[in-house]
Amino acid sequence: MTKADVINEINKKTGIDKSDVQATVEAFFSVVKTSMADGQNIYVRGFGSFINKKRAKKIARNISTNTAIVIEEHYVPSFKPSKLFLEKIKKSTKPMGN
Repeated sequence: MTKADVINEINKKTGIDKSDVQATVEAFFSVVKTSMADGQNIYVRGFGSFINKKRAKKIARNISTNTAIVIEEHYVPSFKPSKLFLEKIKKSTKPMGN
């Protein structure tokens, strides 16, 4: 499902104009990105948490030159679904994907 599909679904279920829905969805994603870039996690009750996970410093290998590369400690965005979200997915009878 694409962002456009999500916007269409919200439009059908709520009757809110597509341009208003699109602006709201875009604003939500913007808030998530800027908040996480500032080091804040986002918690949505009944849905899940958008969290920054810390990756430790490690040594990797460049296989083309066979040299060691140091990858510094850094953060990566992650999503942790809520228990309600997980239960709904587990009970789903439809195949995943498409």
